[in-house]
Formats: sequence, C-alpha cells, structure tokens
Amino acid sequence: MSEETPEHSQTRIIAVANQKGGVGKTTTVINLGANLATSEKRTLVIDLDPQCNASSGLGFEPTEEPTLLEVLLEEADQPKILSFETIPGLDVITGSPDLVGAEKLLPQAGSDPLQAVNRMIQKLPNQENPYEYIFLDCPPSLGMLTLNAFSAATHLMIPVQAEYFALEGLTSIMESLQVAQARMNEDLNLYGILITMMDLRTNLSRQVEAEIRNHYGDKVFRTTIPRNVRLSEAPSHALPVTLYDFWSSGAKAYMELTKEILRNGS
Repeated sequence: MSEETPEHSQTRIIAVANQKGGVGKTTTVINLGANLATSEKRTLVIDLDPQCNASSGLGFEPTEEPTLLEVLLEEADQPKILSFETIPGLDVITGSPDLVGAEKLLPQAGSDPLQAVNRMIQKLPNQENPYEYIFLDCPPSLGMLTLNAFSAATHLMIPVQAEYFALEGLTSIMESLQVAQARMNEDLNLYGILITMMDLRTNLSRQVEAEIRNHYGDKVFRTTIPRNVRLSEAPSHALPVTLYDFWSSGAKAYMELTKEILRNGS
C-alpha cells in the first residue's frame, strides 16, 4: 500500500472477496456495514462489482456521476458519497455497470493500475471524524478490481458457503492472499473466514463447517450465517436485514457477527 494519510491511518479497509460467486459477499457487506454503523462505527461501503448489488441492496441506483470507473481512471477527482438516511454513519460509493471495462482500461491508465482504489481512498475528503470501517465489495473473480481491493485493503474477509466444494475455493483464495501479500501489499491481513448459508438440518453443512474449522482454526469466525429467506428478500426492499425483519435468523446471525468483531476489537 502507498503511504497512509493521517485521516485514514486507523481505518480498517476490509476487502470482502471470494473467487466463487453466490457465497454471501454482498449480503455480508450490506449487513455488517449497517450493523457497525448502528453501533456508532462510521462505515463506508464501496461497491466494486459491476453488478452493483451492494448499491441497489441499499436503495441506490448506479447512475451517479462521475461513475466509479471514471474516478478510478482519474478522469474525475472525487466519487460521490451517498448517505443511507435510515442509519446515520453508513455511507456508500455506488458501483457502475461500466466497471466491466476496468480489466481493459485500468492497465491503459497512466498511473499504477493496481493502486487505483487505494489512490481514491487516500483522496477521500479530510474529516475530523474519519471512517472506522471501509468495506470493498469485490466481484466474484480475481481480476483487476479484486486485485485493486487487495492492494488497498488492510484486511481480507472471505465468506465461504457451507457446501461440498467450499474448501477447494477457500484454498484458491488463500493462495491469492499469499501472492497479494508477497507482491502487492505486505500489510494485508486475513480478517477471517465466514461460513455462510449454513443449513443445520443437513449433515453436509455440519461436516463442511467441521472441516473448515479443523483446517483453519481461529482464522474462522465463531459466528455462522444460516440459510434464511429474509436475507434473500431484504435487498429487494433496499434494506439491511435488521431493518427488514429484525427477529429473523439472518438478522440475529449478522448481529452476532458484529458483536464478535467488536468484542475482538477488530
């Protein structure tokens, strides 16, 4: 990472990534970000996925100008930062469909293409009350945008679905973490592995959880996220699950994860 500005030196910049799609990355970004902001931890969500699901899941259309890609290409100086009005302290930089062009366009830009997200974060407006958490919602691939997130982040969080091929995908992303630490960002730390889509009615979920915990030990969050229809429904209402159905198992799980993070001081 490039030098930190004093305003952002204490900020946890968390890339939420897995090369496999459908594992709960965006759901985790939305709900963990909302819960931390509710806990009076000033939080920014940056939507790096061209699908823009983190943006729409919080009620923002990916139509802001300048677009995020224009900022990353340094065609514009500052992104537009939007506030989620229902939860003070939760801000969003929306994604844009044109991010699909990042693979081709970022390497053609004049500056280091792997530092584009980091440059943008370092240029965020100086504030007396800086963000405590910045979440980077990554696309489900190890392309230019995810590598940018790895370069900018202080931590990597890996959601992994409790299914048969989970360990195979987990091994791949852990190898990517080691490469990123060696070549791009020696300060990038593993924040934790989050087991998602747990179904305690099946032996498979329990077996996968046991295998992941046996292999990775205390690198795995204690909290697991269940399969829960309310988690799936909440984004279509542009709400975090705690505002959509506070008493659902999904809301309770993300609240417990938030408590675990705050308890650990991480």
